[in-house]
Amino acid sequence: MQPRNMSMSGVVDLAAVKAAGEAKAKAEQARAEAARQASQGGGSAPSAGAVPPSALVVDVDEAGFERDVLQLSAEVPVVLDFWAEWCQPCKQLSPLLERLVIEANGRLVLAKVDVDANQMLMQQFQIQGIPAVFAVVAGQVLPLFQGVAPEQQIRETLAQLVQVAEERFGIIGIEVDPNAEGAAGSVETEAPAGPHDALLEAAVVALDAGDLGGAVQAYKNVLADDPGNTEAKLGLAQAELLARVQHMNPQEVRAAAAENPRDPAAQIAAADLDLVGGHVEDAFGRLVDTVKVTFGDDRDAVRLRLLELFEVIGADDPRVTAARTALARVLF
Repeated sequence: MQPRNMSMSGVVDLAAVKAAGEAKAKAEQARAEAARQASQGGGSAPSAGAVPPSALVVDVDEAGFERDVLQLSAEVPVVLDFWAEWCQPCKQLSPLLERLVIEANGRLVLAKVDVDANQMLMQQFQIQGIPAVFAVVAGQVLPLFQGVAPEQQIRETLAQLVQVAEERFGIIGIEVDPNAEGAAGSVETEAPAGPHDALLEAAVVALDAGDLGGAVQAYKNVLADDPGNTEAKLGLAQAELLARVQHMNPQEVRAAAAENPRDPAAQIAAADLDLVGGHVEDAFGRLVDTVKVTFGDDRDAVRLRLLELFEVIGADDPRVTAARTALARVLF
């Protein structure tokens, strides 16, 4: 669940020499130009190549991968976020990555890859579960981490990425012009705030800060007044799941589950890890199989956890429908 330290061994190879050399040349030119403008009192007007903050987060597909990722990575480190619409942990991680990349102010770009629409990229990167996060620097791929991780650890990983890009490849990023945002002058009309919007926003802020207890309480406060609030139900299920796995040792949990296939507590813990790692069907199948071999209170505990995990994914997801059918066959 925690970001792995980026392995720098093997980052520089013959395929990267040309890209690295070009990147260093561009970096030196940019530094020289910045120094010249500063000495001449050139002001703070953005260069013609400056981009708005919104351009730091892009959706990438297989057709545009070489241009939007590989070529761009000679100018700025590109963070790859592999996600899917059905992946609830992705919906927690992606907004955090977007915020941190925008805060980096041009030193990073975030490229989002929908794995359902880009199966070839998923195979090429050997993605085993989502969310999965990689980086590309001067055409070279670095695995960063898989699953959801605390904000501080992600910050540290991204800071290391920026440092490696500059020190090893001379890549200093791209210029950002915040004034370019919304230049067309369009005016959007905001929808009126709902009665629980402030509490829901507080829950999201707490999640981003890693305060899972605060997020759980905020969602519960909404549900106390509005038990049918769909957003709060989904958010509570997600926050409680993340809180449960936050301090787990994945190796120990999976070893215990393998050694004790009939132990409901061991299987429930492993199913939580499966779901957070994006292995939705594995999580559901594990618990359905456990229901088959348990009885009484143990069976009920497994069944209830399975229903909670259904809430995390959403009732409309076809995998939830299939798992409900499998559960009904086991129970009845």
